[in-house]
Amino acid sequence: MSCHLTASPLAAPLLPTPPLLPTPPKSQPPSPKPTPPSPSSPPPQMYSPLPPPYSPTPPISSPPLTSKFPPPLPAVQSTPPKSARTRVINRTRSCNHIGNKKQLLQNPTSDLAPFLRSNFPNFKRATMGVDTQGWSLELNYDQWVALPVSGQRPASRYKHAAAVVDDKLYITGGSRNGRYLSDVQVFDLKNLTWSTMKMNTEATSVKVKDGTQLDVFPATAGHSVIKSGNRLLLLAGLSKNASENVTVRFIDLESNSCGVMETYGNVPVARSGQSVTLFGSKLIMFGGEDRNRRLLNDVHVLDLATMSWSAVKTTRTSPTPRFDHTAAVNAERYLLIFGGCSHSIFYNDLHVLDLETMEWSQPQIQGDLATPRAGHAGVVIDGDWFIVGGGDNKSGALETLVINMSKLAVSKLTSVKERDPLASEGISVSSALLDGEKFLVTFGGYNGKYYNEVFVMRPKPKDSLHPKIFLSPAAAAAAASVTAAYALTKSEKLDFPEKEDPNFKVIPVDTSKQDHSVAINSIREEKKVAETSLVEVMAENSTLKAKIEETNTNYAELSKELHSVQAQLAAERSRCAKLEAQIAEVQKMLESMPAIEEEVQALRREKSAFEREMELASTVQRQRSGGIWKWVAG
Repeated sequence: MSCHLTASPLAAPLLPTPPLLPTPPKSQPPSPKPTPPSPSSPPPQMYSPLPPPYSPTPPISSPPLTSKFPPPLPAVQSTPPKSARTRVINRTRSCNHIGNKKQLLQNPTSDLAPFLRSNFPNFKRATMGVDTQGWSLELNYDQWVALPVSGQRPASRYKHAAAVVDDKLYITGGSRNGRYLSDVQVFDLKNLTWSTMKMNTEATSVKVKDGTQLDVFPATAGHSVIKSGNRLLLLAGLSKNASENVTVRFIDLESNSCGVMETYGNVPVARSGQSVTLFGSKLIMFGGEDRNRRLLNDVHVLDLATMSWSAVKTTRTSPTPRFDHTAAVNAERYLLIFGGCSHSIFYNDLHVLDLETMEWSQPQIQGDLATPRAGHAGVVIDGDWFIVGGGDNKSGALETLVINMSKLAVSKLTSVKERDPLASEGISVSSALLDGEKFLVTFGGYNGKYYNEVFVMRPKPKDSLHPKIFLSPAAAAAAASVTAAYALTKSEKLDFPEKEDPNFKVIPVDTSKQDHSVAINSIREEKKVAETSLVEVMAENSTLKAKIEETNTNYAELSKELHSVQAQLAAERSRCAKLEAQIAEVQKMLESMPAIEEEVQALRREKSAFEREMELASTVQRQRSGGIWKWVAG
């Protein structure tokens, strides 16, 4: 049990390595859920290879994130007043809190049993300690529940990273009161007990290939965590002595060891608030904020097999630089980016990156209006993307959203009151498989107060996963073929569209009288025809896209020229108006010219008369002056 530096690849990647990015691996259809009773497992979701007709959606902007929530509230007493039970009961209107907070804060294991018995009818007590097996199946669908826990609760925090491995929730790092945290907390989802992972910290730092000295497991916040086999990979984030580039660390859950993984290639600049998504055996990093608070919208890929980074060059309009957003992969092809913020704007837009063509697009979101938010968390369960928490500068986001990833439709699942722990930024949400069902598990957050509560939700299973979206006759035929083939193996009755189409052929099959192999071969032939038609449609679609791009470019250039000409015309009009005013003044002056000329002539005559008088007076004076001197001399 020692922390060490390793340059070897991961022992067991989570998913098989695809041949090349962007060709993703094929996934197996999910196994049916044993309990509670639910409809038989439907055929896998059919996604059209063609992206839907996207149209831009203007984001709703809000003021800066720095003023999102007021300062933390003063610390409360460790023992709540007697009315705590009443407050918990009243709070169940928006989210079901379980148990009495006064006794749960004391954390003895024996106190957990009466609360579980009072809230879960099937609760059983074992001979040793408390048996909480099966508590998850007692929860109602689509309702948040605050779990009663035992053991020492971890410190309240936000901007941490969380992952579920083997019925255990792992919490790493985070921030509280301006200080980064470096602990690893473990919550057992079976017996509802907290514990702290103990790791040997003899080697506190290591030296990497470029000579940089890095801390093995520093206090970090704003980082990302990815589960890969028996390891947790920690990427990026803010720490005191951070590297200039993104650092990848690991926690080995079997040996409780930790270390820094050597990476190669074009390593991205250090950042926080980024999104990291697992795609086959590769990690896709988007956006974030670097150490100089510069916003980013770049895309980088880390190959877990070679631990080599590469920068991806994308086409078309990229999302605006942002951080504290969420990301998810849909249909093993599309990377979806939702929400986030800049230093002054909060977003509720959705962007899609085609991982095969590396083209960005911005689809029109259907359904309910999603409030702008940042600092939220998201997790995908059976094609639904659950968005929890976040907020803007005014308040936390009260609604838990569900984004149908095949229809790109948003719906509001639940809503909580203001200042609820679920309406926080920096919250985490994970998916946990408990008793054969998938659950949402949240922890932490901040909305003026730091939290350390664990909430769970039991999503209601889908009634049907049959494909509903057909963008073209060829895509419809391909979807129908796959649905028919799956139904034959399950002996289900097919529900085809009533509209007849030349490329949409229905093959009636009586499984009791006809060999399945013949029907399947026929369907395969139809599938080949549909795939051929699909290739033709995709080629035509690409041509149309190129023409549309050219038209848009020409339109943009003509619009710029039009605006320039309009600006010049406005300037000329203004200059003409000034000239007309000056001409009017000159005309008025010209109208008074005759009178001025008469005055000038009169002045000239007066001047001439005055000069003659002066000359005459001067002559008389000289004559008089000469006579006097003559008289004096004589």
